[in-house]
Amino acid sequence: MPSSRSLYDPSSRSSLVSALRAAGCVFAEDEAELILAAARTPQEAAAMADRRVAGLPLELVLGWAEFAGLRITVAPGVFVPRRRTEFLVRQALAEVPDARLVVDLCCGSGALGAALAAALGPVELHAADIDPAAVACARTNTAAAGGRVHEGDLFEALPAELRGRIDILAANVPYVPTGEVGLLPAEARDHEPLVALDGGTDGLDVLRRVATEAPQWLAPGGRLLVETSEHQAPAAIEAFTAAGLTTRLAVDEDLYARVVIGTRTG
Repeated sequence: MPSSRSLYDPSSRSSLVSALRAAGCVFAEDEAELILAAARTPQEAAAMADRRVAGLPLELVLGWAEFAGLRITVAPGVFVPRRRTEFLVRQALAEVPDARLVVDLCCGSGALGAALAAALGPVELHAADIDPAAVACARTNTAAAGGRVHEGDLFEALPAELRGRIDILAANVPYVPTGEVGLLPAEARDHEPLVALDGGTDGLDVLRRVATEAPQWLAPGGRLLVETSEHQAPAAIEAFTAAGLTTRLAVDEDLYARVVIGTRTG
């Protein structure tokens, strides 16, 4: 029997699908399967379904997000990695397939660093974020690769001995303009930290800071890769170029993904 507080009958898969569909979940059947697979008891499934129907992102209900073939642990208050950001991973691997030192800056859950390390094999992996909750989550996700995760503001968090040695610097910086944060879907706006979303007046404040300092940290031939939006791409390219990086834009229209890639050539 369902509990008096449950929104659906935990003994009925169809009841779960109906509840999710009524709540506006477009992929209700797929979400139902994931919830049922994750739950250890019907009562736990009911509680998970209730949280999802109440608006909690599916990834936080499950406790993980799928990213680049990995299950990335996520927790409340931590940015959930997006599928489009897998394009950044693929670009980094194509640009520097023999990378030995990788840094995931503005790391959030550490998804980028974990994915790059899993593909590259043994690497020296560092990650950094200003948010303590993100740092804790990233430590879990990069542990298998021996990752070292640092707390602090951008490059200030990194050990000084990394200067001039980084082969891949992946920085999934916040790039939503301040005035547009309120227009984001509720799942992001209400459940993800503002520091991981708000990129300042035009969305590029953090990107510019990263681009300006990156040449001091990259190895010769090292790459900086940053995700941005279509309308921000020209200004992002300008920031990379002004920092002295040889710059190109990579685009995946299917994922609606754009990645600015800067190479230290000197």
